[in-house]
Amino acid sequence: MKITREQVLRVAELAHLELTEAELDVYSRQLDEILAYIEKLNQLDTSQVEPMAQVFSGDAAGELTSAREDEARRSNVANAVLEGAPDPSRPYFRVPKVIEK
Repeated sequence: MKITREQVLRVAELAHLELTEAELDVYSRQLDEILAYIEKLNQLDTSQVEPMAQVFSGDAAGELTSAREDEARRSNVANAVLEGAPDPSRPYFRVPKVIEK
């Protein structure tokens, strides 16, 4: 898959990057290499490959088990964060504008 100059410019715009002509060339080549490699990987048949690691383990019956029960708990983190904020207005605090677009 050949990536176009316009596509690189669009990605740069989304990332709020200003690229030089030299950087455009370099990033175009690098993105092409990455996409070509991904294309190669997508051609591999991995249907018979067993997963190497799992977050959850299985019990004797093959059922997935979790590390703990999922339960809602109250947290006071928001109040602690707001106490250190320069301009709090519960439950939020204002921050300076950093993006002009």
